[in-house]
Amino acid sequence: MTQRRRQRGRDITGIIVLDKAKGASSNACLQEVKRLFGAEKAGHTGALDPLATGVLPLCFGEATKISQFLLDSDKRYRTRVKFGVRTDTADSEGAVISERSVAGLTRERVLEELEQFRGDIEQTPPMYSALKHQGTPLYKLARAGQEVERQARPVTIYALELLSYAESDGEGTTAELEIFCSKGTYIRSIADDLGEALGCGAHVTELRRLQAGAFGESQCVSIERLRELKDAGGLEAIDQLLVPADEAVAELPKVVLPSVTADYVKQGQAVLVRHLPDSGLVRLYDEDEFIGIGIMLEDGRVAPRRLFVTGQ
Repeated sequence: MTQRRRQRGRDITGIIVLDKAKGASSNACLQEVKRLFGAEKAGHTGALDPLATGVLPLCFGEATKISQFLLDSDKRYRTRVKFGVRTDTADSEGAVISERSVAGLTRERVLEELEQFRGDIEQTPPMYSALKHQGTPLYKLARAGQEVERQARPVTIYALELLSYAESDGEGTTAELEIFCSKGTYIRSIADDLGEALGCGAHVTELRRLQAGAFGESQCVSIERLRELKDAGGLEAIDQLLVPADEAVAELPKVVLPSVTADYVKQGQAVLVRHLPDSGLVRLYDEDEFIGIGIMLEDGRVAPRRLFVTGQ
């Protein structure tokens, strides 16, 4: 007699936009929220440093199939940078590797040097990052005292604004920046490179993600708030906070398929329907039910790219 596999959690689908707390790892936050929801399957959409706070979308169930779209999305950050001190991690959690004078540093000089970081730039990833070298995360090599050559990678800084500059705010000389950037941008590297360009060194002391793709601060909920709601109203109370998966790809054109046509798509077939975009990815719906992502073919048909399991 075949024993049925024991289900390890609830089969739920949706996204929680978590307000990540300072000091916690992204994976620890994911595991805690997964336990709160009793979810069988969950994943995050790109880690934030332990120092960082803010927008961390967590995907549950079938929504994990579109986590890559959030990982690849543009991000917006607010950060505080301290000048005169350089660390091995480029943030305040690292060991100090140099201290230099900030004499002669002015708001005008900072504004002047920031110009080189706008637009399409090349950025060398920091050693303390999750990128891998021959299968090993760089941060593990860095902790072992090793440094390997990293290739500079293209990133785009759509906007970089100096929000404030203070020469003596109790923390030393600091600046607050807001940065809107493409995927793969390291804010710590911007701070470190800016400090070197100014000749005094710099590192990040605060970092908050304000936006990740379609999701922003206004949609965030903290782990503490989730606990409070669950204690008061059970799973039903926190389930109401789940964001529909298609909101993560709301910028993609919407294609509504008749149910008969949708059935062909669910079987992996490309179909021809009216009023389709000329190219690119689209959101696919079976009438009013989101069923996944499709891609336009050269012959004008739409083919399934990443489908949800529906009708459970």
